[in-house]
Amino acid sequence: MNGVSLLRCICDETRFEILELLQQDRELCVNDFVERLGKDQPLVSHHLKTLKMCGIVKSRDEGKKVMYTISNKQLSELISSVTKASKKIPVLCSDDKCC
Repeated sequence: MNGVSLLRCICDETRFEILELLQQDRELCVNDFVERLGKDQPLVSHHLKTLKMCGIVKSRDEGKKVMYTISNKQLSELISSVTKASKKIPVLCSDDKCC
């Protein structure tokens, strides 16, 4: 995977929110994401599947639950850095202006 491919995988708002939650809590199940994001379970599951296919998150079974984590330290650091950098930019672009 190259850098552009990685950024495409995480550039969706819901996917990035999922990664920010994992950054904070390290490991969560689908129901945790649904509750904390206020989004429907099928949508959350779809985004987790995409993140897993890209190799950004990994999962493990815990009884009836599937627990998700960020797959490696470098990706975790990237998410943290992007979150911190975005807070330091005085005016972020809106979707219709630059993205």
